[in-house]
Amino acid sequence: MIPFTIHQCDRKAALLHWINCPLTKVLKRRRAFASIRTMETVLIEIRKARPDDAVALADAHDEAWRTAYMGLIPGPELEKLVSRRGPTWWDAAIRRGSRIVLLMFGDTIAGYANFGRNRAKSLPYGGEVYELYLRPEYQGLGFGRKLFSMVKRELGLSGHTGLVVWALSDNEPAVNFYRALGGRAVARSTERFGTKVLDKVAFAWPR
Repeated sequence: MIPFTIHQCDRKAALLHWINCPLTKVLKRRRAFASIRTMETVLIEIRKARPDDAVALADAHDEAWRTAYMGLIPGPELEKLVSRRGPTWWDAAIRRGSRIVLLMFGDTIAGYANFGRNRAKSLPYGGEVYELYLRPEYQGLGFGRKLFSMVKRELGLSGHTGLVVWALSDNEPAVNFYRALGGRAVARSTERFGTKVLDKVAFAWPR
């Protein structure tokens, strides 16, 4: 059994954290703010994805990817990437044993991560974070750090020494996030999206 963390966030503390956050003005946060305001306590949980999460997970993926890559990846190519990750895709991935964990804010999927063995054989790191995304209204509140820490711990418990994660070089929020977590740029590559070729960088944590 994989140990997952569960936290309860006191309403007052959550509100203070919210008010002091420099990104509070983002309009889409109204939904998360409303959920904090109307609940005495909010259950924040990181758990395994289940097949019955597929629909909500697809929705979280769509919102997170469109926010992260709009203006970076050409529109038609971004829509192709998003559309192929519908509920059926996520249901199949979960059922075949892909390691997918969800960050739950109450009953809402605030974010997710997908991780496993490092796919780049040229890099001397055992684990890889394939994806780690949050819905935009939950970014900048420390949730991404909690999700990353949990995934890093799980990879270590699975016997993977070190980990690596790739990010588009022009995706400044992602690049800054991984640098703030202590990631060191160790490799660069490119990826084609239609007619556009984008640079990407690998961040690594030796242990």
